[in-house]
Amino acid sequence: MITSTINQPAIILVKPQMGENIGAAARVMANFGLHDLRLVAPRDGWPNPKAQAMSAGALKDTGPARVYTDTAAAIADCAVVYAVSARVRDMEKDIYGPIEGCAKLRAFTGQNTKVALLFGAESSGLNNEDVALCDALISYPVDPAFSSLNLAQAVAVFAYEWGANRVDVTPHTRTADIANKKDQIGLFEHLESALADAGFFFPPEKTPVMKQNIRNALIKARLTAQEVRTFRGIIRTLVKGRGRRS
Repeated sequence: MITSTINQPAIILVKPQMGENIGAAARVMANFGLHDLRLVAPRDGWPNPKAQAMSAGALKDTGPARVYTDTAAAIADCAVVYAVSARVRDMEKDIYGPIEGCAKLRAFTGQNTKVALLFGAESSGLNNEDVALCDALISYPVDPAFSSLNLAQAVAVFAYEWGANRVDVTPHTRTADIANKKDQIGLFEHLESALADAGFFFPPEKTPVMKQNIRNALIKARLTAQEVRTFRGIIRTLVKGRGRRS
């Protein structure tokens, strides 16, 4: 019987290519009691017979994998999301090893905060747009001379640490009322639209990096749902020009 997944991370595979890797990931998730598997735009569609075969029945244990068209939809109900990446990005993000990262996520789940792990496609990993939506990175201590890790193996490393790290860590920051990613992304898009109308994004070729930097700064603030509503109200007021002094 599958238990509630609120106190465990969602494992999100972004644009996975091989059904065998999805099945192997589901199998190792089930080994360590993880049940929330989500897929973003799997290359070969879903359901996938090769994934079913490789899972050795685990896809029944983890429950039906939920499929999404994009990463934003897959993380919409999550408040804290970590990206698993072998590459150190040019972003202001905290980077943890698997043990510390797992402990921090467990602390969030102890406060009934839904968390998630993002894993990228086999050939290319995660793109910068997806990483920009994440709160931190988890990087494995692999040999730099051969850092390529199979997708299912990458899931296995985290799943093992989750199963082994049974000591709850009390977070030093508020967690229970962090806005979910759907609300956070709504704020980002609202602000970016207003800034675009005001001519802020210049020159045009720097727009993606400027948006990425804004999102990174706001994510670090860990805004509550009420704070998100407040900031959106501020944006609406500024756009309408209320409160101008003559």
